[in-house]
Amino acid sequence: MIKVVVTDLEYNKAASVFKNAGGFECIPAPSDEVGLAARVRETGARFAIIGVTRYCNELYDAIPAGGVIARFGVGHDGVDKVRARSRGILCCNTPGVLDDSVAECAIGLMLAAARHIASCSADNRGGVWKFRLGTELSGKTLAIIGCGEIGRRVARIAKCGFGMKIAGFDVKKPQDTSAIDAFTHDFAAAVKDADFVSVHLPEIFSTRDFINCDRLSLMKPSAILINTARGGVLDEKALYDALAAGLIAGAALDVFKTEPYVPQHPEKDLRSLAGIVMTPHIGSGTREACERMAAAALKNIALAAEGRTAEMALV
Repeated sequence: MIKVVVTDLEYNKAASVFKNAGGFECIPAPSDEVGLAARVRETGARFAIIGVTRYCNELYDAIPAGGVIARFGVGHDGVDKVRARSRGILCCNTPGVLDDSVAECAIGLMLAAARHIASCSADNRGGVWKFRLGTELSGKTLAIIGCGEIGRRVARIAKCGFGMKIAGFDVKKPQDTSAIDAFTHDFAAAVKDADFVSVHLPEIFSTRDFINCDRLSLMKPSAILINTARGGVLDEKALYDALAAGLIAGAALDVFKTEPYVPQHPEKDLRSLAGIVMTPHIGSGTREACERMAAAALKNIALAAEGRTAEMALV
């Protein structure tokens, strides 16, 4: 029986998979690093499945060499991979299994922002019947910033479902641009005519605060920004300034620099602004995606236990 500690939130997202995984004993664990490391030690587990929490210290001392830190999801910026490698710990993630869920969330946020769905719902629940003028998606231009698999899926849904025109930006041109009407390596060109700008960049050193004051200034005053990628790719203070000054019309965000959300400046709280939709990192939060992520994480661990590391989704 392979013992695996699973952080509580991730365990609860796919409890049926973890409870019924043949050959595994999946043990819920605290998400905080001290508690997680303690659970690893007390159970003798060599394998841990984690979420988005950043781990910097005790976890790497608790997991023995040959063990695995398996990310329940795709982004792995919360894992110190250099330290893990120095301790002989493998790190992996679950690519591909959440693409549909995140792409659908991006489209949903775009619709919510375009039609003021969140604010209208809040008004109505508070007894206020207030008309708000929105905008159609049909025929509008959507800029996809980061044309990986998720970005391209968003492009396909927008193009085929709403008849939107798609501009794509990335540092490297993807092989499949069938849903992209105009691809460019020039950010300014991608967003110049965009009514909506949807961000799908990984968070790496070169993309930290990629959407900054300079790039926000290149967007149309009527543009709406959507971010379902990572919080670190967006300068939240610059976004506050742009929205407050009317440089762009709105934003819909599912990811933040600090989660749960904490303003990056005490006087620049995004929650205080009209024209913004904020959700608590629910992009991959569907039953289907969570069950696929759990199964993929356990598969990675099974491969490690069998010595078949070349077949793992290593990061």
